[in-house]
Amino acid sequence: MSDLRLTRDLDATLNEIWDFITTPAGLLQWWGPEGLSVPEHALDFTREGPWYSVMAGPEGQRYKVSGRVTHVRPQTSVGFTWAWHDEADRRGPESHVTLGLEPLGPGRVRLVLDHVGLPDDEAAQRHTEGWTSSLKKLERRFAPA
Repeated sequence: MSDLRLTRDLDATLNEIWDFITTPAGLLQWWGPEGLSVPEHALDFTREGPWYSVMAGPEGQRYKVSGRVTHVRPQTSVGFTWAWHDEADRRGPESHVTLGLEPLGPGRVRLVLDHVGLPDDEAAQRHTEGWTSSLKKLERRFAPA
């Protein structure tokens, strides 16, 4: 099993970041690597329960991932399981993601993304690349002044 951790310091209030990383309107602005769209989804990390998203590439590639929101601690953290689907829509191995928020001072927040239980180092590397690309969109939205 392999794990990854990514951190980003953002210029925003806890409430702004929390809404952006948990609500459907916010999630759709940063969810998925750059260049992919999210044409189908049930993305809502404001409550526990099932979620899924289908990310689509420019040449019609489709990538479905789903899971269950395992905990919601407002303005502190949200956790969810994560599993990719194959071409027959069967779920693969499950891992777990936590998005945590740490206040750094007025108008400054640290986002900590932990993705644990990935099957191997190769999967961790691919997820690091995907999450890094997604977080670039988040960083652009809350770039330091």
